[in-house]
Amino acid sequence: MVERSATHLVLIPSYNPGPAVYETVRGARQFWNPVWVVVDGSTDGTADVLRGLAKTDSGLRVLTLPQNQGKGAAVLHGIRAAAADGYTHALTMDSDAQHPAASIPEFMARSMAARGSLILGDPVFDASAPRIRVMGRKLSNGFANLETAGGIGDSLFGFRVYPIADLAAVMRDSPWMRRFDFDPEAAVRLVWRGLPPVNVRAPVRYLKREEGGVSHFNYYRDNALLTWMHTRLVLESLLRLPILLLRKAMPSRR
Repeated sequence: MVERSATHLVLIPSYNPGPAVYETVRGARQFWNPVWVVVDGSTDGTADVLRGLAKTDSGLRVLTLPQNQGKGAAVLHGIRAAAADGYTHALTMDSDAQHPAASIPEFMARSMAARGSLILGDPVFDASAPRIRVMGRKLSNGFANLETAGGIGDSLFGFRVYPIADLAAVMRDSPWMRRFDFDPEAAVRLVWRGLPPVNVRAPVRYLKREEGGVSHFNYYRDNALLTWMHTRLVLESLLRLPILLLRKAMPSRR
């Protein structure tokens, strides 16, 4: 049995993932304790099953939002509850079985060795990855590195470890970062805040529909959201550029 951590937890935001969430939770629990799931207004019946699993597993906790609010909002709800329980860091992973549970110990170890850093997953794609998604993320990554003067390996991969207090602070000061824009804007704003990014490679897989794969990505809506986000961040980064360049020229104190 995995020993319970007093500082680091796995946080899984979940919205209508279907049965894939059970594989995700089993995998996460195999490698870490505790694991929390934030059910973001799901209507597919997974909330009831997850609550049933939590009754027999002290390392699993299920939080439920009454209505769908978006990934960022679900993460914010989870980290606020985690902070109240004394946790300092949260590893986020998607509920659709795309992210590698076996990499959790390595990411947590990296975080424990550099508690003031942002541990970012750098995805290694296989043949299952849709080409249009892989190409599209290169554009978003280019903008993220323009906005931060470099250092972010991948801005969209949601498998990463956040210092909870820092993430809560940047989300408190922004009305955005509540939906699909959460992952890239969180990475950019935390780098602006002074957290050095540590990029760690991790495999990712895309399940086909017949394998239980579920995607809530909307090509037009979510790309429009990302475009608006990067427009805001690029303009704001112009004011921050001198500080970013000076910080990169100085050794990190974290």
